[in-house]
Amino acid sequence: MTEARYGMTIPFDDVPLHAQADWIRELADLGYTDVWSSEANGADAFTPLALASVWAPSLRLGTAIVPAFTRGPACLAQSVGSLAQAAPGRLAFGIGTSSNVIVEGWNGIPFEQPYERTRDMVRFLRAALTGEKVTEQYETFSVRSFKLGVVPEQPVPLLIAALRPGMLRLAGREGDGAIINWLSADDVATVKPHVDAGGPDKEIVARIFVAVSEDADTVRAMGRFAIAAYLNVPVYAAFHEWLGRGEQLQPMWDLWKAGDRKAALAAIPDSVVDELIVHGPAEACREHIARYVDNGVTTPALALLPFGTDPQTAYRALAPA
Repeated sequence: MTEARYGMTIPFDDVPLHAQADWIRELADLGYTDVWSSEANGADAFTPLALASVWAPSLRLGTAIVPAFTRGPACLAQSVGSLAQAAPGRLAFGIGTSSNVIVEGWNGIPFEQPYERTRDMVRFLRAALTGEKVTEQYETFSVRSFKLGVVPEQPVPLLIAALRPGMLRLAGREGDGAIINWLSADDVATVKPHVDAGGPDKEIVARIFVAVSEDADTVRAMGRFAIAAYLNVPVYAAFHEWLGRGEQLQPMWDLWKAGDRKAALAAIPDSVVDELIVHGPAEACREHIARYVDNGVTTPALALLPFGTDPQTAYRALAPA
C-alpha cells in the first residue's frame, strides 16, 4: 500500500439509491479515493458499488463487509467476480463473520464455526476467482466441480474483518489485509501487529464513525445508542474486553442483560463515546481521523452518523482535497 487512501461509506442514509449519483460523483471530485459498502439490514453490499462504479469511475470499491455465511460459495464468487469484471482493478472484497444477530437471528443460518467459515470462504474465493475448477472438501462446506464464468481481469484483494488476535492473524496470513471496526485510534496500535505478523504491505481498513457536530451532549446521548447496539453483541463485547475496556463497560453489560436499557445507556462513560466516535467541529474530526492513520490505518473509511451535520455538508467538510 503506497497510495494514500481516504474512503467514505455508502450508500447514504435516507436517500434513495437512484438519487445518490451526484453525491458519489462529488466524493471523487473532493478527493475521496474509495467508497465502502456494508451489509446488515439496509442495501446489499454489491448494488451501491455497482452504481458507484459507473457514476464515478475513478473510485475504488470496497465491501466492509459481506458476511461469510449468508451466500453459498458459488453465489458469492459470482457476485465478487461480476463486480470485479464491471470495475476492473477497482474492487477490494472484504468478508467477515458478521454476527449471530445477522446470521442466525435475521437469516436463520446457524452461526457455527465463524472463524473456520471465514477462512474457508477466503481459501475458496482465492481459488475460484482465478477461473480454475474447484472441487474441495473444506472444514465448513464442500464444493464440487465449480468453475466461475466471470473471472476478474485483475486479482481481487481479499480483506478479512477482524477483531481479536486469531482473526487478525488470519487476515494477515491468508488475506491481503484486515478490516477493523468500532475501535479507538489508540486501539489501532494494539491490533496492527497481529495483522503485520502475516507479512509486509498489508492493508488495514478502518470504518470510523463520525459526527460533525459541536453539540457534544447530543452526540454522546445518541452515540450511546449506537455503541450499545454493537457492544452488547457477544463478538464485540469480547473484542472490547480484550482491548481493556471491560471495567468501563461491565456496568453497561450487566444492566443490559438485566433488561434495564435506560440505565445501561447511562452507564456508558463519556470517555468511551469520545474514543469510539469521532465528533466535534470538522477540523477536530479531521485531526482525530489522522490519528488512526498515524497509528497504522492505511484506509480510513468514514461512516457518517445521522446525528451530526447533514451528510453532504459533513463529507464536504471532511474531504481530503
